[in-house]
Amino acid sequence: MNDTSILLIDDHPLLRKGLAQLIDEEEGLKVIAEVGDGATGLKKAIELEPDLILLDLNMKGMDGLETLKAMRANGVVSRVVVLTVSEHKDDVAAMFRAGADGYLLKDMEPEELLGQISQAAMGKLAIDVRLAEVLASVLRPDSTQTSKIDLLTPKEREVLQFIAEGDANKIIARKMNISEGTVKVHVKRMLRKLDFRSRVEAAVWWVNNRGR
Repeated sequence: MNDTSILLIDDHPLLRKGLAQLIDEEEGLKVIAEVGDGATGLKKAIELEPDLILLDLNMKGMDGLETLKAMRANGVVSRVVVLTVSEHKDDVAAMFRAGADGYLLKDMEPEELLGQISQAAMGKLAIDVRLAEVLASVLRPDSTQTSKIDLLTPKEREVLQFIAEGDANKIIARKMNISEGTVKVHVKRMLRKLDFRSRVEAAVWWVNNRGR
């Protein structure tokens, strides 16, 4: 299986280099680009379509929130995990509502951080345990969206179910016997129809609404 491609966006060069080195030593993970500002990060995200993006929150110029919103507005479906020093619940809420797929703190132990990044690479939620309670309140399901399941095609519904099970695009492509590019198209359309900005939002909604 191909390595999970990762884009690093952080305005601290030393941290970026150290993180890249840490990640590249882990089997199955590969940093394909690293940039120091949000605007360049946005361009690279659109150009490279990485599997996973690690995004700093507090950056000069375009901060992490602006960058993430711009990514989702430009159709970037890469999984985005925020890596920051901020534990403030307003920051956590804002990033998840803008379409983040995970939120990690920079003071985590390297082994724990790498473990969470590996989880994110497999399509699973990456969240610092200290922030789990905040996340639960942010992603409380909206019952008014229940009927939107009817907007999805059978293929989109199948993709959503696999996402809720924690499968990454590569795995979904193999299970459905379609290309990874086709999976990405289904994901984009599914998120647009349900008015969600991230796979995490969609997965939580599916788990709470399936069978209704």
